[in-house]
Amino acid sequence: MNITVIGRGSVGGGLAARWERAGHTVSTLGRDGGDGSDADVVVVAVPSASIDDALGRVAGIGGKPTIDATNTLGERSGEHESLAHQVKSIVGGPTAKSFNLNFARVYDAIDDQRARPSNLYAAEDEAREVTEQLIRDAGYDPVYAGGLENARLLEDSLQLLFSVSQAGLGPFLYRMATPGGL
Repeated sequence: MNITVIGRGSVGGGLAARWERAGHTVSTLGRDGGDGSDADVVVVAVPSASIDDALGRVAGIGGKPTIDATNTLGERSGEHESLAHQVKSIVGGPTAKSFNLNFARVYDAIDDQRARPSNLYAAEDEAREVTEQLIRDAGYDPVYAGGLENARLLEDSLQLLFSVSQAGLGPFLYRMATPGGL
């Protein structure tokens, strides 16, 4: 699969490296933008305040399936229901919210776990298959949180995860499973 990752930081760069190891062709684009015409899927991993500018600098992504991995810790504009909805308003393709509740600093520990860690995601039906595949190829088990209308819930959950991390646990992986699946 051809993946265009917009953002070369900890999240975008870290996921790109994991997907390349899984056999995907990955293009990472930074502040200068570029061309995403060859992408089968676009992953947005930039600071939330940079979404409009970053996507405006990338050609050829209109209508493509998109995974939004952005977060905000401060105030957000009231223009969109969620950051994922903001991304969708620009790209226009089927959209998912994923990878925003996983600590990039522990990507290198994923493969050493007894059980695969989880990744919560919300997605439109047309974006589910590609999102689940990329979640698995990054080393996680996908946990579906419903449609894109739940993207804001995932974004708002970041505060809870940061509170747990800052209370002493540090960056962590999480696992959600049915009782028989533990």
